[in-house]
Amino acid sequence: MTLEVISKEMRAVGFDSPGGPDVLTERMMDIPAPGEGDVLIRVLAAGVNRPDALQRAGKYPPPPGASPLPGLEVSGIVVQVGRKVAPDLMGQKVCALANGGGYAEYVVVPAGQCLPVPDGYDMVEAAALPETLFTVWTNLFERAYAVEGDTVLVHGGTSGIGTMAISLCRLFGVKIIVTCGSDDKCKAARDWGATHAINYRTQDFVAEVRELTEGRRCQAVLDMVGGDYVQRNLRCLADDGRHVSIAVLGGSRAEISIAEVMGRRLTLTGSTLRPRSATFKALVADEISAHVWPFVKSGQLRPAMDRIYPLEQAAAAHARMEAGDHFGKIVLKVGEEG
Repeated sequence: MTLEVISKEMRAVGFDSPGGPDVLTERMMDIPAPGEGDVLIRVLAAGVNRPDALQRAGKYPPPPGASPLPGLEVSGIVVQVGRKVAPDLMGQKVCALANGGGYAEYVVVPAGQCLPVPDGYDMVEAAALPETLFTVWTNLFERAYAVEGDTVLVHGGTSGIGTMAISLCRLFGVKIIVTCGSDDKCKAARDWGATHAINYRTQDFVAEVRELTEGRRCQAVLDMVGGDYVQRNLRCLADDGRHVSIAVLGGSRAEISIAEVMGRRLTLTGSTLRPRSATFKALVADEISAHVWPFVKSGQLRPAMDRIYPLEQAAAAHARMEAGDHFGKIVLKVGEEG
């Protein structure tokens, strides 16, 4: 079922060989066709995320069957639905977790990975929600079991992940300590709602966590650094604490004390979202719809926004993200609502 007349080709941004931001170029491509459980979305905006840059650099290949284009989250309007998709999705404004392909005028997404954008909610902001929201919800609130009254430590406090973690912790009564790379970023994180912010360049975050918690330490750590941070993170955990790894920007190997893990009953876990099945992602979408989406509808949950670039300036968007000066989400503006 089709909502509107669609041409055969679309504008997209991709790359022919791995490299720096400058390998991203605009091109014309065939518009993808939705499968029986998919929807085709006319993209209005697409979020820019660290995995996009890793894919561009040749370090994070798309899973089998996924689009070769970057782009893991979009907002837009459903213009086609597959045979097994409810027809009432047609014409709806949605934001969606994509398996790739978001840097384009159209993208195919499993229907279960879409969430409705409330009336009056900015569609560019909506595009900045899915990737970080799904990631923080599954890892901090499911794998790390963060609950009201807990204290958690999250590295990268001014990143898309960090700012989303701050927002969700504020809404669910969780105290959050973040690390940032400058005093200005620490202030920005506190202004956004972080309970505490630590400048990791000038302060020992392990000692600071102990002092800030009066020796009680944290119930959970959400880590995207890896490497030698892991052992230091464990020292920030209270007994029975949970450590969740979601990236290894500082290295994929770590040396830890198994005796400490055993003696203090620590849990070390981690996950990557993109390779998970559509069934799993749809279940996460259902949980977010039930527990988080009321805050979106009320306007209490909005993403921290950094800069908006037109689709053809995706290279500049990647360069800004990799420079590390941004606060919150960088988004590509792709189309217009009309």
